[in-house]
Amino acid sequence: MSIFIDKFFANITKLIAFSILLLVAWIFTILFEYSLESIKAFGFLFITEDKWAPNLEKFGALPAIYGSVVSTFLAMILAVPIAIGVAIFLSEIAHAKLKATVGVSIELLAAIPSVVYGMWGLFYFVPIIRDIFGGIGISMLSAGIVLSIMILPFMAAVTRDAMNTTPDILKESAYALGSTKWNVVKDIIIPYAKAGIIGSFILALGRAIGETMAVTFVMGNVHKISTDLTQPATSIPVTLANEFAEANSTLYYSSLFELSLLLLVVSFTIISIAKFYFLRRRKAL
Repeated sequence: MSIFIDKFFANITKLIAFSILLLVAWIFTILFEYSLESIKAFGFLFITEDKWAPNLEKFGALPAIYGSVVSTFLAMILAVPIAIGVAIFLSEIAHAKLKATVGVSIELLAAIPSVVYGMWGLFYFVPIIRDIFGGIGISMLSAGIVLSIMILPFMAAVTRDAMNTTPDILKESAYALGSTKWNVVKDIIIPYAKAGIIGSFILALGRAIGETMAVTFVMGNVHKISTDLTQPATSIPVTLANEFAEANSTLYYSSLFELSLLLLVVSFTIISIAKFYFLRRRKAL
């Protein structure tokens, strides 16, 4: 009987695992099917063209791809060091009562809907950016900062939990040998929790590159590539949110579906590169 239950359990878990792959393939197939008209009309130029003019039925995804990658990269640069610092403080430095209070606050921040972050960013944060850096405030810089604030609680919470898995005997042995708290964190805790920390970064990266509502409020929808981060820009999710309901032709509609297909491909590519690169580095170490 127990053998039958074990086989049944193994087959059920295998089916669930494969269903995830089938779901991803299904989503990709649907997006590709609806993108065929745009693919046939523009080919590879859809990715390299920087002009987006629905009235002329000219669609180029390069500004949206650029905005998605740059805003996500900026968010990760800002969020990663702060998240690691918060996690170290909560796991090794803070008093027990403070750990509970700050930990609950971080989890509450992670649960706030993205639209709330977007409204806060538009009405409170954008004016600050405008006063400090100039411009109109709605920009790629504002989007990157709001994104970093959004992914920070999630990243800090997962990193903290990964650091808390470090066995006490390892830390106590290091302290007994004369190590400082900094040495213990640097040489014991971070190497031990490396897989969990990297996992939190990759998950946060996936959320940042696909975030829609918060970025829509503070980024604008200007299809233009600019190295000036204080200028309005666009990203793939922003374009889809702002223009999907306005599509008045089949080619326009298909181009937006191709944008969503590109978002899936870009997200999968970036996360895969990050995952395999860090895993290779971890094995090398």
